[in-house]
Amino acid sequence: MARLLAIGECMVELGDAGSGLLRKGFAGDTLNAAYYARTYLPAAFDVAYLSAVGTDLLSAEMLAFIGDKGILTEDVLEIEGAAPGLYMIHLKEGERSFSYWRSASAARRLAEDPAHLRRAIEKADTIVFSGITLAILSPEARETLILELRRAKAAGRRVVFDPNIRPRLWEDAATLRAVVEAGARASTILVPSFDDEQAHFADADPEATIARYRQWGADTVLVKNGSGAACLSNGTDAIVRITPPRVQTVVDTTSAGDSFNGAFLARLLTGVAPAEAAAFAARVAAAVIAHHGALVPPEHLPQALDLA
Repeated sequence: MARLLAIGECMVELGDAGSGLLRKGFAGDTLNAAYYARTYLPAAFDVAYLSAVGTDLLSAEMLAFIGDKGILTEDVLEIEGAAPGLYMIHLKEGERSFSYWRSASAARRLAEDPAHLRRAIEKADTIVFSGITLAILSPEARETLILELRRAKAAGRRVVFDPNIRPRLWEDAATLRAVVEAGARASTILVPSFDDEQAHFADADPEATIARYRQWGADTVLVKNGSGAACLSNGTDAIVRITPPRVQTVVDTTSAGDSFNGAFLARLLTGVAPAEAAAFAARVAAAVIAHHGALVPPEHLPQALDLA
């Protein structure tokens, strides 16, 4: 059975529920991508999550939540005395900002057991990770994870990296750039966002982002570009542009890129051509930003009619 493994941090999510109340949920960039991949993958595909949680009640609730979404949790480490991180969403005219409480997050220890990490990765055909996954780890744990991802790439597995740059998580700009490059060199598919790449690598345009990541060894680069056209390079010099649907009212941009990643991979893994998969992913992201929260229920999402 084919298996997609997402690696990263799931957090407790707090959002405004009105009347001074907060709504609790669970989300995180790679978990969000796994959710949308699970939504669009046939039942014959497994989707699993690798992270670390505590043994407290919130951690147990988080694991149950992930499992209820059809995502396997057997690779999640449970660490005595640890607890999940937490963030709060602030929205202004559909654009979001965040407050974080994650310095002691259990997920920071997800790569501290190299044997467990290797076993989990070796079970998977496709591995998904992000710049946030790398940023929250210690330098030693980053090296461990990147080494295992290089082994997976060398073994012919599909390794998917979203740099998803969050500068506040990094020690300094030089470390950020060096580790993102190392993550890219361990990967086969890159799904960066142009605004991040322009800000931190001074790329003039999405074509420059594609050229840099292709030079670092990626087979496929799909550059997301907000409301602008996404740019896809799939192993050739030709670049395909995918224009996203127009969204009349942007409600919440949380998980726009994550949903794009998950839907793109799901379609790609079921044999859909990359450009067609990217066009479908753009439709999914457009639906997601028209609703509140990171994980939009399937009934509000575009349907993929050829799922088996």
